[in-house]
Parts: sequence; C-alpha cells; structure tokens
Amino acid sequence: MKEILLLGAGRSSGALISYLLEHAEEDNYHLIVADLSIEQAIKKTHNHPRSGVLVMDIHNESQRRKAIAACDVVISLLPPALHVIAAEDCVQLKKSLVTASYISTAIESLHHAATANGVLLLNECGLDPGIDHMSAMEIFHRLKDMGAELISFKSYTGGLIAPESNDNSWGYKFTWNPRNVILAGQGTAKYIENGKYHYIPYSRLFRQLESIEIVNTGRFEGYANRDSLAYRKHYQIENIPTLLRGTLRQEGFCNAWNAFVQLGVTDDNCVIENSETLTYKDVVESFLPPGPNLTVEKRLAGFLGWKENCKEMEMLQSTGIFEAIPTGVKNGTAAMILQNLLEKKWVLKEGDKDMIVMVHLVEYMLGGSKHKLTSSMVVKGDDQIQTAMAKTVGFPLGIVARHLLKNQIKLKGVHLPIHPDIYNPVLKELLEMNISFTETTN
Repeated sequence: MKEILLLGAGRSSGALISYLLEHAEEDNYHLIVADLSIEQAIKKTHNHPRSGVLVMDIHNESQRRKAIAACDVVISLLPPALHVIAAEDCVQLKKSLVTASYISTAIESLHHAATANGVLLLNECGLDPGIDHMSAMEIFHRLKDMGAELISFKSYTGGLIAPESNDNSWGYKFTWNPRNVILAGQGTAKYIENGKYHYIPYSRLFRQLESIEIVNTGRFEGYANRDSLAYRKHYQIENIPTLLRGTLRQEGFCNAWNAFVQLGVTDDNCVIENSETLTYKDVVESFLPPGPNLTVEKRLAGFLGWKENCKEMEMLQSTGIFEAIPTGVKNGTAAMILQNLLEKKWVLKEGDKDMIVMVHLVEYMLGGSKHKLTSSMVVKGDDQIQTAMAKTVGFPLGIVARHLLKNQIKLKGVHLPIHPDIYNPVLKELLEMNISFTETTN
C-alpha cells in the first residue's frame, strides 16, 4: 500500500488531513501525520483506519530519514525555513515533496539533483502562493491562445473574517501563522507599473494602498507584496509593463496597522530588557520619543498626528495595547509582545467563519482594443476549525499529492504549480468543491 507522509499538523492542516483521509480508501493509500505533538496529530486524524501518527523532531536525522524512506510522497507544512531539511532527504531518497511555502534559494539549488533523481520538489502550492499562480497561468495561457497581448496584471489576496463573524473594529482574526501577520511587509516592496519600477519601503507600505471593490462582497484596500518582479520570469511575461502582487485587508486596517509600524513595535530584532515584567502600556511608552507629561494615548496620537478620539485610536485601544497588564513574554522582542497580545484578541470563536478573497485585475490588447478582465474568488469557512484558509491552503496540496501517487504528474526538479498538467486538475477539482472564480470582461 502506498503512503503519504505529512510533516506538521498545525493550524492549516485540518482540511488537508480530512481531504486525504476521505480519498484514502478509493486511492488505496495510508496517511502518516508526523508532528512534535502526538496529541495534535491524533486530534486531526480522529484515529481513522487509513491513518497513522508519528512523533517526530524534524532535526532528528535518523528518525526523519526513516519516515521519508518508508513513504511515497511527502507533504511539508513545516515552518518555511525547515522545508529544505526534508527536501534534501527527499532528493537523496527519491521521494517527491509538495509545500505551500515560497520557494527558497536553498530549495532552488536542489533543482539539478532532483531532476537527476527523478524527483519533483513542488513549492508554492497552497493559496497565496498557490491558487493565485494556477488561476493566473490559466488566464495567461488562455489569452495567449486568443492572440491577445498581456499589458497589466495585478493580483491581491486576503485572509479575512466573514462579515457575519466580524465583531471587532479591525475586521480581522488570525486564520494562519500569527507571526507572519506581525512581520508582514518588512523589507522593500518592488513592482513595475507602466514600464517604470517602483519601490515601497516598509515605513510607507501601509500608506500606499489601492482601493479594490469585489462585486457582491465589498470594498477592500490592497498593499504591495515584497517582490512582484520575480514573477515575470516564473509567469513567462518578462516584458509586461505592469505587474503587482499584493495583500487585501478590510478598509481602515492598514492605516491603523501603520501606527504599530511607525511606533516600531513590529520589530523582531531587539530583545527588550525585563520584557515579562513590563506592561503593554510600558512597552508603548518605551518606544515613544520623550515628551510632555501626558497620557500614553495622547502622546501616541500626537506622535502619529492623529486626534485622540479618531477611529484609528479606538482600534488601537481595542487591542489592549494601552493596558497596564504585564506581557509575561520573557526575553521578548516588540514583535513577540505584540503577537502575544493580538493572539488573545483576534481569535476565532466557536462558530466563527473566515473568508478568503482573491482578485486578478488583467488588462490586455486584442484586435486593436484594450480589454479589462476581473477574476475573483470568494471562499468562506465552515467554522473555526474547517476554515477557508485551511481549505484553500490544504486542498491543492492534497490534490497534487494524490496525482503524484498515481504517477499523473511527470515534472521533475524544482517547480511552481504554473504548468497545465498541475493547475488544470487542481482547478478542476477545486471547482467541484465550489472553490472557483467569477470573471467579468470589459
């Protein structure tokens, strides 16, 4: 019997595990879920007869290699920096690997060895990155077949909270790794528009926004992702005049979040002395410039150039950042302390539904005329466990793993899911699950 090995049973694994176990009987395979927490692995598999669990420390070489050698396909939901550890073993042991994380330089360097050993290392096969690539390439190839010239592509994705579960002023709750949310956008964003390169430093990222309306869903604000330019080569559209990939948030989120950025409390480099004994209010005050003997709230509002009773200050107040409660975070950076606070505030409650919104804004020339195509996807979760985030990250991984078991994907080496023999079956099955795109053309 064939075997799929899943490394990691964290926040986004539930839907993937359910999907793989649902199809295990018909495809005749066994699913092994490996995690540091045996309780977490058992909780996700529900002792399904086609499942097994394994306590694994990814840094334990003999344990890791034994598990990989015994399986046919590996799916990694490990933290991104750890994928390469599994990837190196997969290449040596001739096992294909699928991840939802951005391709790294370390993984990319394995391309020739993976190709020589007949192994596929497929990266960026989740939501964003993942479904965004697949749906974009389907559009690009379709336009090329029509003889159209692509002149602009903008793509935005947001992991949000569904309107019926939106009970905080930020319109946001954590549905994926909170640390990634806290550190989002750090560095310099790069994109091209009308043939000109543009660069947005982190200090301006959450002020330089695009307003985007999705029919029957609402209006959102989008900010640029770190590096859009790299995808010209991946998408084989090197000469496109406009290319931007970004993130969606509810209106008002970015202006309020920018307060944290300007204050400096998203910094993850400097450990704060005696951080566990400081209150959240103390932390804010420690990042403010010296000033008059006013409340922390007044000083922060003055620092930001806001009125103390403005909407954004009310949003900051709702996080508890001004409360005189000890952080309890030992040897913490400001980012760790902010994450610790927000994880208590932005939690999915029982029955809460999240919402994924993705939109592609495409412009092309055809027959001497300019056309605009808008392709959007909106997915809602079932509850706080079977989230839209977990589904849209997990299902593409599961679909690809099943096709690899059946030897239906012939690609070898390091790749993204931009090839028709990958994106066509994935998009087709997602459509059957009511995860699909709506298109309008002007």
